[in-house]
Amino acid sequence: MDAASPADLTRDWAQLRRDAETGIESIRAHFTGHAYDMHDHDELLLGVTEQGVQSFRCGRQQVVSVPGRAILIEPGQPHDGHSPDPAGFTYQMLYLPLSWVREQRDHAAGPLAPLGFRQTLWEDAGLCQDIAQAFRALHGREGRLARDLALDRLLGRLWQPDLWRMEPVRQRPHRAAARAREALHDHLETDIGLADLADMAGTDRFRLNRQFREAYGRSPHAYLVQLRLKRAKALLAAGGAPADVAASVGFADQSHLGRWFRRAYGTTPAAYRQICTNVPDGSGVASAS
Repeated sequence: MDAASPADLTRDWAQLRRDAETGIESIRAHFTGHAYDMHDHDELLLGVTEQGVQSFRCGRQQVVSVPGRAILIEPGQPHDGHSPDPAGFTYQMLYLPLSWVREQRDHAAGPLAPLGFRQTLWEDAGLCQDIAQAFRALHGREGRLARDLALDRLLGRLWQPDLWRMEPVRQRPHRAAARAREALHDHLETDIGLADLADMAGTDRFRLNRQFREAYGRSPHAYLVQLRLKRAKALLAAGGAPADVAASVGFADQSHLGRWFRRAYGTTPAAYRQICTNVPDGSGVASAS
């Protein structure tokens, strides 16, 4: 992948692509200042920082990535992103669907589920090189053979036991927080209030808010927004119209979905739909490529 040009380092941009056969998404982006709000993904994230300093919270830790460090983020791990340097940062990331990862693991001696990395950043030149090579093959559309060989090499390195927690970290959430989380999943599209959620959880709103943050690292509202965004991504990838998707997952309207979607994923719902389906958004504006 070519290095970012000087002009590219003066503005924010993102290039998102999706491999239809594997479902793997690849993003190459540059940000100055704030990049992403706190969010999480259902996929396994593998990336490298090309240029600059990338600082982000991952779970309950603040980490700093620079060139030469591999970024490994497990599914469901909340993270955000910003640049502490005015010059910003450029990075590339692969999003590996868990269904695809599990299918590949069935044919190899991979780590036991659930997935859990020992740490987020790794100073491992070989791992960085394999991530970058797989990224080039996918993002550069170098063909199926180049893609398959690069991914096999990457997975071979990824299955190394030293990268993984053999025993998953389990912190049992308070019963009320777990009930509230279940209620949010069951009522994803509903305009639910904190008092309503507390009643479902069997506690008061103030205790629930504190216990939920302790258990899941964010407020009930932030958790609900992420649920809606992930559902929206799946519907958009299947060809759903942004306005219809927004209504079906509980956002007030298409613009409401668009604001949250861009803050979490760096692109618009219409652009993401077009990338996944090749269906034009009807606005006459080309999507990121």
